[in-house]
Parts: sequence; C-alpha cells; structure tokens
Amino acid sequence: MLSSKQRSFLKSKAAGLSDTIFIGKEGITSNVVQQLSEELRANELVKGKIQNNADVSIAQAAQQLAEQAEAEVVLTIGKKFVLYKANEEKKKIILPEG
Repeated sequence: MLSSKQRSFLKSKAAGLSDTIFIGKEGITSNVVQQLSEELRANELVKGKIQNNADVSIAQAAQQLAEQAEAEVVLTIGKKFVLYKANEEKKKIILPEG
C-alpha cells in the first residue's frame, strides 16, 4: 500500500510519461493485461487512457487492471490512469520512506 508521500512522488514522475496502455470499445482484454504486465515489469510506472468509446469507467478500469497485474493505482483523473508495481529484480524507482 502506497503512502500519500509515495503516491505524490509517483504522480510527479508520471507527469512526464506518455500514455502506453489504451482501453477501447473492447474493454479490458487479455492482450491489454499482458501488455500492462510487460510495461510494469520494464518501467514500474505506467500511464494509460480510456478511449471515448469504452464501456467502462476510469475507476473500474484502473482498479480491474491493478488487480489483474497485481499493481497499485496511483492516480485516476479524467480519462487517464497511472499504475505502479515495483520490480524487485531491477528497481528503477526508489520510493521515499512511507
């Protein structure tokens, strides 16, 4: 579970990221979950977007993706979300203490 200090730190890191995960009219598919898992393994912090034609809310999508990828929701705002999962083998992001 992320502390508010860690969440704030990750939000600032995510500000410069481009969207790499997109949820469209097909919703959350196994391909999306697989892509997310690969992105999290490589980068630890992933930014995504819900397309206008998607039938799922941003909160539902972010929570469902986080559960399936065993990640944490950092932020949901508008149509965008940010997820974080530490890579214990190759840490890229050092979180501040809780």
